[in-house]
Amino acid sequence: MPLGDPNISDTRPVIRQLDDAAINRIAAGEVVERPASAVKELVENAIDAGARRVTIEVAHGGKSLIRVTDDGCGMGPGDLPLALSRHATSKIDGSDLLNIRSFGFRGEALPSLGAVGRLTLTSRSQGDSAHELRVSGGEMGRVKPAALSRGTVVELRDLFYATPARLKFLRSDRAEMQAISDVVKRLAMAEPAIGFTLKDVTEAERVTFRVDAEQGELFAALQSRLAAILGREFAENALAIDADREGLRLTGYAALPTYSRGSAVAQYLFVNGRPVRDKLLVGALRAAYMDFLSRDRHPAAALFIDCPPERVDVNVHPAKSEVRFREPGVARGLIVSALRHALAEAGHRASTTVAGATLGAFRPEPTDQPRIYQMDRRGWDRPSPSAVAAARDWQAPAEQDGFAEDAPLWEASPSARVEPPQPDTVAHLQDKPLGAARAQLHENYILAQTRDGMVLVDQHAAHERLVYERLKRQMAEHGIARQALLIPEIVNLGGDADRLLDRAGELEKLGLIIEAFGPGTVAVRETPAILGEVNAEALLRDILDELDDLGDSTMLQSRIEAILSRVACHGSVRSGRRMSADEMNALLREMEATPHSGQCNHGRPTYVELKLADIERLFGRT
Repeated sequence: MPLGDPNISDTRPVIRQLDDAAINRIAAGEVVERPASAVKELVENAIDAGARRVTIEVAHGGKSLIRVTDDGCGMGPGDLPLALSRHATSKIDGSDLLNIRSFGFRGEALPSLGAVGRLTLTSRSQGDSAHELRVSGGEMGRVKPAALSRGTVVELRDLFYATPARLKFLRSDRAEMQAISDVVKRLAMAEPAIGFTLKDVTEAERVTFRVDAEQGELFAALQSRLAAILGREFAENALAIDADREGLRLTGYAALPTYSRGSAVAQYLFVNGRPVRDKLLVGALRAAYMDFLSRDRHPAAALFIDCPPERVDVNVHPAKSEVRFREPGVARGLIVSALRHALAEAGHRASTTVAGATLGAFRPEPTDQPRIYQMDRRGWDRPSPSAVAAARDWQAPAEQDGFAEDAPLWEASPSARVEPPQPDTVAHLQDKPLGAARAQLHENYILAQTRDGMVLVDQHAAHERLVYERLKRQMAEHGIARQALLIPEIVNLGGDADRLLDRAGELEKLGLIIEAFGPGTVAVRETPAILGEVNAEALLRDILDELDDLGDSTMLQSRIEAILSRVACHGSVRSGRRMSADEMNALLREMEATPHSGQCNHGRPTYVELKLADIERLFGRT
């Protein structure tokens, strides 16, 4: 059956001016995607008002109630109707849309919420009395006197009641509540000097999240706030970041590679205090850890970029969750270089969670029921004579002249070799971070003694990382060898050719030489020699795909480093090789002097350190 053309009709379409109610509902569809979006807009308004404490109360995942209370500057009775009018704001004057220093600036949030729900706005400014204004489905009431000590209370009930079709697309109350919690936590990270409280008032009032205002200088306050939100383990295993480049400043905390996650849920990025989800910044974070994590692991970080407002456009997304830098290369380079420098400064340091997991493996697993010993049972106070005799016979030593040399027990015993202690050497090396080698277990693990504990090193993984870092230094010093193609390979990329040619200088540093060869066509003249035979077209298309996905490409560099990693694997100390005390100590000293030696080429730890206090606690000595 032939299909009709939807763009052809018998009647000419008529252009109509929509009324304000319809305009606000359309705007609400862009700004208020779900209850979490409404919470974000209202909390940002509270922060812009100078609040020091913000309380958010939610019922049924925000579907039936969202109430945001703050102690900010408040509004007078004449400001309330304006606050509920579209494009009315106190944050900009309209003369310069790039000089934005506040969270909100469009003046769309409150009228949009009033168009799709029942909104009550109560506020009191200093030296004035409190007033309230109600709006329901876009219908605004009159300003009335109210009771409020200070600040503003915005109460939103029955979200999307005026657009019931939107309710069908909301998720469960629990999922919506989780999204609200995530929004509040992100804003709390950006503002450590403000206290936040999130309550679920669906049935009984329950505080689900609370942080008090932090005191002190920037990094101390930020670390305390991140510890409260992301946990103490993150704070203990995160590196402080503070760097600047060409007017952009990067601060925050980034976790060690051995404290990685299975997904990108622990990545928090902020631009001028605004939480963003920007693929350029995510790609830069990924590139900084590329050499330390496998593709299925993700770094954890909370990073803050501060720059003059005119150098970043925050008005490119309805929810302001994406930004556009005037010089994106500067922002990306700042993140990559600052993080790599911090990771190099960390040296051989590994995450403390590695030791925690090791100690946890030593502890017996908890059982559902407490273990009941026989002596604890009623009626079993004394064993019977026959039980005593049986126990005595079982514990008696076997009657034999000596140990059998060919006993299977000793044939199957695991190998371990103890180095004879040398008091002077051991005492001197115990003060080193990785201590003095005392034994080799299973010809694979080095046991070292430190002043306050012990270190267990995977000799193959550790030496593999050392060889890999050595190969990278040699490549950086002498450059990447290139092989010229006898016949240049011509690749037709269409409109994407120009994007690739714009990065020809970066690719040349990695050994890939490309040139323009007619419209939409690229000629590949040289490739990195270490890659051997290369499918140039597939390589270029992979680079373009990564540019589309992350805004930058590390494909070529990662392939080169993957080969260096394989070379390092084959050239390192193998499992099963016996090492002398001098060799083991030399390996430990080189690990201490080599950056990134705390994790292997795949992000796994190369050593585990156990403190003496933890070991004593395992045996109940403390």
